[in-house]
Amino acid sequence: MELHRNESSPRPELPKLPKGIGRKIALGAGGVLAAIAAFTSFYTVQEHETAAIITLGQYTGEESAGLHLKLPYPIQRVVKVPANQTQYIQIGYREKNGEVTPVESEALMITGDENIVSADAVVEWKISDVRKYLYNIDDPEQFLRNAASAAIRSVIGSTSLDYAITDGKTEIQGKVKERLIEMQTRYETGIQVLDVKFQDIEPPEGDVQAAFREVTNAREGKNTKINEAMQYENDILPKARGDAQSMIEQAEGMKRSRVLNAQGDVAKFNAIYEEYAKNKDITQRRLLLETLEKVMPNAKILITDGSGETVNYFPVNELLRQSASGAGGTGGAAAQGGAAK
Repeated sequence: MELHRNESSPRPELPKLPKGIGRKIALGAGGVLAAIAAFTSFYTVQEHETAAIITLGQYTGEESAGLHLKLPYPIQRVVKVPANQTQYIQIGYREKNGEVTPVESEALMITGDENIVSADAVVEWKISDVRKYLYNIDDPEQFLRNAASAAIRSVIGSTSLDYAITDGKTEIQGKVKERLIEMQTRYETGIQVLDVKFQDIEPPEGDVQAAFREVTNAREGKNTKINEAMQYENDILPKARGDAQSMIEQAEGMKRSRVLNAQGDVAKFNAIYEEYAKNKDITQRRLLLETLEKVMPNAKILITDGSGETVNYFPVNELLRQSASGAGGTGGAAAQGGAAK
């Protein structure tokens, strides 16, 4: 059964919108757009970040830390990168939540003498050019990881195993850093390599590793003994030099003292000799009296003429005291000599 609509019947009328609804919709849409514009026009950059300003897909500038204003999206957008923060990547292992997981595909490599060695390293880096960092490389961290792995393999591939696991660690680190910096400069990655530090350079686990570890321990013991000997030498030599200098100075002081004493004795002898030359008898008696006083300071001295008949008393002690108190010099000696006669 078919139903046919009568063409002559009136069509139903659509409900009429209230007056002013279009204006309200327009105002609402404008408000939403204004809110979006306000929300996307302000942005904050942290201390460790630098903001790259992209205007209509073109790099137009940078902003440092703080609150900034830009044109609303999609006219301008902001890309924030940690340009002021030092970052690290791990080669040969991954560390997460305190757990270390080896990555043998990165760690194992062949040395110059065709031995296998396992090398773990940490690369310290930061962003030096934001524009190059964003536009010149697709995945900066992966690029840096691949470049570091290639540099390590290149350097260790020209180094013997024995040297790599013993004394060559510092030199290898320096060469790897130089090659890694050269790669970043060549490809203009905007990455600055700060340092490369090896955690371990050792043979794969097993008997070979144990043997090389013993060699390494022996060399470290040798270096320790050498350092201890050098420390002992540095401690003993200055003391020995100081003692030698002290002995030399003491000898010089004793030499000067003896020379001065000898010069004083010579001057005293010359003075006595001058007086002796003037009057030999008086000087002889004076010397005799002075010697007697020194030899027998508390004795009473009697002097006779040797005839044995009459003993003449000669008060030597009294005369010496008088000589010391007032007579003085050669005159006193002369007086004593006269009395002795």
